[in-house]
Amino acid sequence: MAEEKGLKKAVKLKADLAGLLGAKELPRTEITKKLWDYIKANKLQTKTVNGAPENAGKYIVTDSKLLKIFKNTKSTSKSGKVTDLTKLKEGQTIDMMQMAAVVGANIE
Repeated sequence: MAEEKGLKKAVKLKADLAGLLGAKELPRTEITKKLWDYIKANKLQTKTVNGAPENAGKYIVTDSKLLKIFKNTKSTSKSGKVTDLTKLKEGQTIDMMQMAAVVGANIE
């Protein structure tokens, strides 16, 4: 069997993310899927910035488990956009478009 490449290649998860997802290594596609499964199962989506959870919308409400993972995120994209979630607090939201930065910051 050929070695998986790109998004399907397994990557090593940092401790907080590994603890939440119950795996030490996963492909990026699986990491993102499992994070969304958790977010949906716990109804952690909202339509407004820092809004109350309403199980729909483009913002993700931070609970105590996600906070540990989100707070590891401080990165600059290729376009120069900085994603700094290090001061995030429980109950605050992030835009779903920041999930790629979150995943990137939580793998080795």
